[in-house]
Formats: sequence, C-alpha cells, structure tokens
Amino acid sequence: MLTKKLPPLQSFLSLVSRLGSHLARQHYDVIVVGGGHAGTEAAAAAARVGAETLLVSQKIQTIGALSCNPSLGGVGKGQLVKEVDALDGLCGRAGDWAGIHFSILNRRKGPAVWGPRAQLDRQRYREFIQSELLSTPRLTVLEDSVEELLVSEPNPEEPGQHRVTGIRLANGSHLISASSVVLTTGTFLSGSLFLGQSMSPGGRIGDAPSSAGLSQTLRERLGLRIGRLRTGTPPRIVKDSVDLSLAHVHPPDSHPTPFSFLNTHTRCKPEEQLPCYLTYTTPGVERVVQESLHLNCHIQQDTKGPRYCPSIESRVLRFPGRQHQVWLEPEGVTSDLLYPQGLSMTMPPDVQLRLIREIPAMHRAEIHTPGYGVQYDFVCPTQLSPALQVKSTQGLFLAGQINGTTGYEEAAAQGLWAGVNAARWALSMPPVALSRTESYIGVLIDDLVSRGVTEPYRMFTSRAEFRTSLRPDNADLRLTLKGFEEVGCVSTLRYQEAVRVRDSLQDALAALQALSFSTHNWRKKLPDMRMSEAKGTVLTGMDMLQYNDVSFEMLASAFPECLSPHMEFSQRLKIEAVYRPHCNLQKKEIERIQKEENMSLPQDIDYFSLPVSLSQEVREILDRVRPSTLGAATRLQGITPAAIVHLLNYVHHTGQKERRTHRNRPDQKKEREEELCARNAALPQ
Repeated sequence: MLTKKLPPLQSFLSLVSRLGSHLARQHYDVIVVGGGHAGTEAAAAAARVGAETLLVSQKIQTIGALSCNPSLGGVGKGQLVKEVDALDGLCGRAGDWAGIHFSILNRRKGPAVWGPRAQLDRQRYREFIQSELLSTPRLTVLEDSVEELLVSEPNPEEPGQHRVTGIRLANGSHLISASSVVLTTGTFLSGSLFLGQSMSPGGRIGDAPSSAGLSQTLRERLGLRIGRLRTGTPPRIVKDSVDLSLAHVHPPDSHPTPFSFLNTHTRCKPEEQLPCYLTYTTPGVERVVQESLHLNCHIQQDTKGPRYCPSIESRVLRFPGRQHQVWLEPEGVTSDLLYPQGLSMTMPPDVQLRLIREIPAMHRAEIHTPGYGVQYDFVCPTQLSPALQVKSTQGLFLAGQINGTTGYEEAAAQGLWAGVNAARWALSMPPVALSRTESYIGVLIDDLVSRGVTEPYRMFTSRAEFRTSLRPDNADLRLTLKGFEEVGCVSTLRYQEAVRVRDSLQDALAALQALSFSTHNWRKKLPDMRMSEAKGTVLTGMDMLQYNDVSFEMLASAFPECLSPHMEFSQRLKIEAVYRPHCNLQKKEIERIQKEENMSLPQDIDYFSLPVSLSQEVREILDRVRPSTLGAATRLQGITPAAIVHLLNYVHHTGQKERRTHRNRPDQKKEREEELCARNAALPQ
C-alpha cells in the first residue's frame, strides 16, 4: 500500500477546474465547501458512497495542508484516526505515508488508552491527500470561493423550515445546484487574524477569509445561532539557528506503528526517522509576556480559546511562576524549520523574538514566520442531528471547526460522517448514526449535538465511557464491517481484509480457549513463569495471556502446532485476552445503554406543557436541544436523573396508550375477528 508513486502537484492542478463555467455538469449530488481535513474526508466519503461530488476550495495548493502543527494522532486523537481509517478514510494512510517520527503515547497505561501519534512531513502529507482525491471516482475539484448558499422552501414531507439547493460562487457569477451541501469552513468563517495590536480578515496567514455572505446566510436567512471562538499558532523557527544540544532528545519508537489497518509498515524506515526535542520556558519568558500584554489585543478578547492547547500568554496568566514544556518538532525531511509546540502566541513579531530567545536552546533563534491568533464564527452544534445535518435545514451538513471543535482528527472524523450522510440524503437513503458505545466518532458527535460547546472541543479517552471496548487495535472489527454492509463507504478490498482478520482472530481465540490445563501442568509448560499453585485450578490459554509476564510468543513456542499459524496477531490477541473480562462486563452495560438510547423521543413534543414533574430549566434545555433519543437526553448538561425517570415513564406510558388505542380501533377489531374465524375454519373437525 506504500509503494504508490504520487503524481506531481502540477498533475493535480491541471485536472482542477478553475472556473465554475468550465465544470462538466452544473448539478451535483453533494457539494463540499472547504479543502481541509474535514472537507477532504467529506468529499472522498460522499464519492465512495456513490454520490457525484464537487469539492470547492479557495486555493487548490492548500488542499490537505497541515495548517498548524505537523503531527497526527495522540491520546484520544489517535483513536479517531484509526476509526476514520477503519471506515476507509484518508488521514490514516496519509499519516503512514508522510510520517517521519512515530510513537505510541501513554504506553505506561493499558493498551485501551494508548495514543498512536506521528510527526509529519507537511509536503508529503499534502501530496498524498491530493493524489487520493485525484484518483477518487465521481469527485470533481473546483478552485473558487462560495458567496452564499442557495435556499428554497422545504420539502413538506421532511422535517425542517428550509432546504439548501446549491451554492453561489464569488461575485455572484455562477450558480451550482446540489441535493446536499457540506460546509467545512474551518477558521475561515468570518475569520480575523490577530498579530500584536493589528487585526486583518482571514482564516490562515496568506489566505482570504470565507465570504461574509456565507455567514450572513447562516445567521439571517437560516436563523442559526452563531458563536465566536479563537485559536492560535506558534512562530516557525529556523532550524539552523537553534542550539539543539541544549535540549533533551526525544527519539521515535524503534518500530513505527502504522495508523492504517491496510499497512504493515510505514513509508519512513525506522532508521530514517527524525527525533523531536524537549525544552522548557524560563522566568524570562514570563517576564516578556507580562511586559507585553498591553501590545496584545488578541489575549485581551473575551472570545473562548482552546483549553487544552492554550497560548503561552494564557499559560503564564493562568499558572504564574511555573515552567512549561516546549517541544521542538521537525516540519519535514528536507524542511529547514522547527515547530515549537507549546509556544502559540499573538504578540508583535519583535516581542515574539525576545520571548523565544529567553529559552536557552533558542537564545540565537531566528523566526521564519511569526505566530498569530485567529477568531472565527462557529455554529452551535446542538442545532445538528446525529447525522451532522442542520435540523432546521434540509440537505445542509456541517463538519469540523464550524461545529466548535479543534484539531485535525476531530475535523476528519466529522467530515467523513457528514460526507456519508450528505451522500445518503442526496441518494434518498436513510441517515446513519454511530453510537458512543461503538466508537469515539460516536462519542464526539453525541457530545457535540447533545451538549454543545463553550470552548473548542478536543477528544480525550476520558470522554468515552466504554473506552476498554473502543481500543485502537479493534477499530477495524468495530467499524469496517458496518461501514461496508450498512453505511456503504468501505471498499471491497478493505472489507475482505477485515473479514479475514476477524475470522483469523476467532480461530486463534478458539485455539487458546482449547488449551486447558491445571496450574501444575502450566508451570511445567512455562517453567519461567511465576504463578500460584492453587490446587484444582484449571486455566485456559486465554486465562494465561492475562498474566503480565506471559506473551503469545511464549505460548506459541510451547504449543507450536496450534498457535504458530496465528503469530501475525500476537499483540492483538494479548490485548484481547487482557481486556476480555472487562469487555464482557461492559457489553452488558452497553446493551442497557443502547436500549435506552434507541428509545425515540417525539420531535413534535411540547416540553413546556408536558404533564410530568419537570423544572422550568429542564423544560427549556429539552426544548432548545430537542434530543432525538432518551440516551441523548441523559447526557445533556442540566438534565437530572429524576427528570430522565419522569421522561422515561412518560414515553413508556404514551407509547402503551397509543398501542392500546391502535388495537381498539373498530377496523382493527373487525380484522382480528375475521382472522380468528379464518383460523377456526382451517382447524380439522
């Protein structure tokens, strides 16, 4: 999978339409606006489902670009990448192609919360994504700006007050119709850049913001609640100006672990990987921040920024007197720049230079590009359905930072799912949803549409109640089969590989379970292993693998005939054995939660007149969010367990009442009498 030869960038550019009038067609099933992580995944997913898809991007050279940090994955985020890959998304394979430093974070904890991560070569990553889009059937790319959405009266047979029918390109020059539209505007929706005391329109340095007409359509025409968030990026440092001998070397893993289930190795060989470097802030850094606050208008704003990736100004103000980590990360194999992770800042460029030179390893550093801040509009995500469709607008889907999230991985996951459902809407197929009991993508979407955001949302393993079941190693078994059989976004090749893996793992687990001996006999087979000599205890091979000092390789050497054929899955089998007892308990809990989650709440229910004991605050929350299921209601902030009990009883009661009414209708009674007579006539006399 990693031997493909990428076409040069010029080949991609030559096949991209630069004018709307040059398009081969003027109607598409799906139009995706934006070419970042959410947009590229959405466009590719929609095309895989079978929709004729158009991807519109302001600048084709930046499609698939890593706008901020040159890395992918991490704790929680790596799980999202694995799940996107399991659904045949792009970013996992792109990470394997472009990675230059691979590591598994959180190894000191259990495998369920390990975080696959990679430093990336910016150019390689962008080239891979563009190559994939170029070779995707039914996908067209257009370089242009979107002026506004085309909106019409809704289809009366579907819920919603509006219907999106397409887009108007910049300058009002051209209309393109579509059955559904996916907006993935990132930080470009009414974006503003901040550097010191200056402010200019834009979503990324060097690029223009999205059209003001798009924000106006969302806010005024569609009546959506719009909020404002902020983020930032650090300066890029000239590598040769940094004294790396004064920083701590952080080597990569000796054996790189691929993101993609289709890859057995990464493009970058183990010995070719580049190290990262760790250094720390000093009291001088804090002094520069304090002295320059009056020159920094971005940090003085009330707009919410990312809690888990704050600027150095925010860190100093929140935690004065502390030392903060700064990671110096390579930006590519041939790049002469370093990315100082942890030094996002928005002060004037000359002050930025003073600050970084307060760090010993960078006492002579030079800045290639200064850091800056961004403020942008987002749509409050409680206005979306679990399919990421705007509840009030038929055919409009949102994904990425427009929904209040932060991070490439969160954007990619939303983009894929929005693209899938946009295609299914266009092709008159029912929407699909992922439960938080079966995926981190389900956790992400459920958190957004049920709880909303007050600050940029980032994924953590702690957000998933069932994380011992939602592991990085089993994302293919959880999602690939469903992605092929139910969703329609997975290729036959990937599906066949997932079936092979599933069947092989089942055979291996059966072989382990068939090995059953007393502890005395196990000690004979594995003399180096420490275990109690409890009399009468019988253990299987699966039980033995739960011991920390027993590996599958040890068991295979003791029982080569039955276990050696399964060496390919040695690590997965070890992890499965360790977590199986926990997963069995969680499975029962999942079944209970799923039963509650699947209990639908009527969308036309009047919560203010509901004849049950609910506080006014609870009624207001339920009316504003209008959760589609009882499970979604349980996770709303402000909803008490007592309120859920009352709601559950009401839904049960009304459902039973409706069934009794249905059974007692005169025509139903007559039908039952006729059926009974027919059965009696058929009985032997």
